[in-house]
Amino acid sequence: MKIEDFPLEERPYEKFLKYGEQSLSDLELLTILIRTGTQTKSSMDIARELLVDEKGRTNLLRLYENNLERLMCIKGIGKVKAIQILTLLEMSKRLSQTTYSHKMKWQSPKDVANYFMEDLRHKKIEQFLVVYLDTKCKCLGYEAISKGSLNASIVHPREVFKGAILKSAYSIIALHNHPSGDPTPSREDIQITNKLKSSGEMLGIGLLDHIIIGDGLFISFKEQGYL
Repeated sequence: MKIEDFPLEERPYEKFLKYGEQSLSDLELLTILIRTGTQTKSSMDIARELLVDEKGRTNLLRLYENNLERLMCIKGIGKVKAIQILTLLEMSKRLSQTTYSHKMKWQSPKDVANYFMEDLRHKKIEQFLVVYLDTKCKCLGYEAISKGSLNASIVHPREVFKGAILKSAYSIIALHNHPSGDPTPSREDIQITNKLKSSGEMLGIGLLDHIIIGDGLFISFKEQGYL
């Protein structure tokens, strides 16, 4: 069925106008964004293909599993629609970070985790970041050091502390994600943290924390007693 064939009260546009955006389901919101379908698929059919999993559950997080090429492989989604969807996802990440941008003087591990959560929780590979801080714990900047499974060869103290020295940082916070969604530290995570702590002590740049991001969850090495 085309959207025009739906009963008036079931059409996403009409529901939006009559009841407001909060009345719409995730599926209906995406249907509006997709806008048009094909001869054999309505815009809601396309939205359902993107959001509904094999168990019939609607899951917005499925959108983050796509890139430009994968979206364009779906019948009814061309380059423009694919770009629009990916743009929306990127905006949602930035809006989440903007919520915490006024807290760039981070007071707790939760502040740091919340700032990076939406960007890292959906990554399919591990990404290791370093946050540089001044004497008042104000953020001087951050950068990605490595991508891929963590080990001592790709997360080397030389690379971790190089940026800290250049920025005259007083301390750093290490941070990485677990694509599995479970932020429980691995043996490698603990080994790398101990190595970075020792290296920082020699350089006079403290490792304040190592935070692991999961799917809506995080673990702070400081809070867990590892540091």
